[in-house]
Amino acid sequence: MLFSSNVFLFAFLPAVLLTYYLVPRRFRNVVLLLFSLFFYGWGEPVYLFLMLGDILLNYLCGMWIAVGRTKGGSGRPGLITGVVLNLLLLGFFKYGHFLSGGLLPQLPLPIGISFYIFQSMSYLIDVYRQDAPLQRNLLTFGTYVTLFPQLIAGPIVRYTDVAQRLQKRRENLPQFASGVLRFIAGLSKKVLLGNPMGSLWNLLQAREGTAAAWMGLLAYSLQIYFDFSGYSDMAIGLGRMFGFEFLENFNYPYISASITEFWRRWHISLSTWFREYVYIPLGGNRRGKPRQLLNLLIVWLLTGLWHGASWNFVLWGGYYALLLIAEKTFLMRWLQKIPAFFRHLYAMLAVMLGWALFYFEDLNALGVFLARLFRPVSSAGAAELMLGYLPLTAAALLAATPWAKNRTNPHSGSAALRYGTILAAALLLVLCVASLASQSYNPFIYFRF
Repeated sequence: MLFSSNVFLFAFLPAVLLTYYLVPRRFRNVVLLLFSLFFYGWGEPVYLFLMLGDILLNYLCGMWIAVGRTKGGSGRPGLITGVVLNLLLLGFFKYGHFLSGGLLPQLPLPIGISFYIFQSMSYLIDVYRQDAPLQRNLLTFGTYVTLFPQLIAGPIVRYTDVAQRLQKRRENLPQFASGVLRFIAGLSKKVLLGNPMGSLWNLLQAREGTAAAWMGLLAYSLQIYFDFSGYSDMAIGLGRMFGFEFLENFNYPYISASITEFWRRWHISLSTWFREYVYIPLGGNRRGKPRQLLNLLIVWLLTGLWHGASWNFVLWGGYYALLLIAEKTFLMRWLQKIPAFFRHLYAMLAVMLGWALFYFEDLNALGVFLARLFRPVSSAGAAELMLGYLPLTAAALLAATPWAKNRTNPHSGSAALRYGTILAAALLLVLCVASLASQSYNPFIYFRF
C-alpha cells in the first residue's frame, strides 16, 4: 500500500486514526500492530509470515541476552546468534542469487526487508550495550518492528530512540497538527515534484544528445531526492499523529559543498546506523589514518551492497568510498581554498555522477549513458521537451534548498502565518489528490531496497 494512493489517504489512514483514538490508551500499541500487519500484508501477504518470524527471532534473542547477563555472562551468544541469523535471512533473499553466481533462484525481494532487519539488529545491539532496556512485551516489540509509517522505506528508527515512547507516550493536538502538515509536505514532494521529474528522466533517456543526458540526470537526481525525502517526511508526519518523534532523515543535501557534508545530510538514519554499528566497532578513526581509511572503504562497500545485489551498487559504494577517502587525505584542504560556488559545483557534479552509477544496474547501459554525458552531441530533438519542463525543474531546484524555510518564522505566532499555512496545506492536498488521478508513475524508489 502506498502513502501516495487514494486507498491509503481515504480508507486506511482514517480507519487507523479513528480506531487508535477511540480505544483505551493501553490498547493503542495493539491497534498499531494490527493495522501495521494489515498494511504490510496488503502488498506482501506471503512475506508477512517472514516478518513475523523475524520479530519472534529477535524478541527471543533479546531475552537470551538478558538471561545471559543475569547468569553472570555477557549476553554475547544471544547477540551473535541474532545478528548472524538476521544477516543470513537478509542475505538469502537479497543476495543469494547474486553471491551464488545464479545457482540459487532469484526470489522476489520482500518489501522493506533491509529496513526492518536493520531495525531489529539495532534492538539487539542496543540491549546488549545496555543503551536501551529489554522489551519483555512481545506485542510492544512487534509494534516497534512493524510500525507502518516507516516500515517500508524508513527512516531506520533505532530502538533506543523510541523505547520510551513505545512504553509511554502522550499524544497532543499541536503534535498531531504538525504531523498532518509534515505529511502533506512529503506527499507534495513525492506527487507534485518527484513523479514529474521521474517522467522527465524516463522521456529523456530515449532522446539523443549530451544536453538531454545531463538534463535527464538532473531530473533523476531531483526525483530520487523528492521521492525519498518525501517518503521520510510522510513517515515523520504519520509518526507524530500517533505520538512518536522520528529523527530527521534529510537536511537539504543538495546545498552541500563536499561529499562529506552530503552524507551528513542525505539518508541520515542509514549513515547513523553504519556509523554506530559498523564504523565505530571497527575502530572508527581511533586507530590511525590507514585503519580509518580501511574502515571507510568497508563501510561504503557494505552501504552499496545494502542498496542492492548488483555490481553497480558495489561500484557506487566504492565510488563514494574513494571520494570520502580523497577528502579525508588531501582534497578537503584544496576545496577550502576555492570559492564556495566551485565547492558546491564539485559536490553536485560528483553526486549526479553517483546517481548514474546508482540507477543503471546494466553496466553496458551505464557505459553508454556515461559516454553520452561526455561526448558532445546535439540535443536538438529534445530541446522542446526540456524547455517545457524548465519551469518545473526550476521550482524543484528551489524546493531542494532551504530558501522558503529561511524566509518564514514558524514560531512567530502570527495568525496570518498560521492560517496561511493551513490554507496552503489544503491547496497542496487537493492538487496531490487531483494529480494522483492522472499520474501513471507512482511507486517509491526505495521500496526495492
